[in-house]
Amino acid sequence: MKKNRLVLSDAAVSDIVEQTEWYSAQSGTALAGRWERAVTSAILRVASRLTTGAPCTFQSSELRNVRRTAIRGFPKHLLFYKVDSGEVFVLRVVHGARDLERLL
Repeated sequence: MKKNRLVLSDAAVSDIVEQTEWYSAQSGTALAGRWERAVTSAILRVASRLTTGAPCTFQSSELRNVRRTAIRGFPKHLLFYKVDSGEVFVLRVVHGARDLERLL
């Protein structure tokens, strides 16, 4: 079985790091560590099961084929990704209350 290539955008890496730092400052390292494990699990889940996330319905044609999945334990945070030719490209990991289409 061929493995899918996993790529995280600079924005996704920044999202994860910034949220880790925020959780650490607000609630301590235990919550920050739980966040990191949950995000890692979500990323590995979409890489192994490409259709695990729900298709998004953005207006922009550039955002067709973008999928989203919640971060377990952090249900208001969403991981956005695209799949193309065996490559899983993680676009962003953000809170769902933001202007998502503009962020992507």
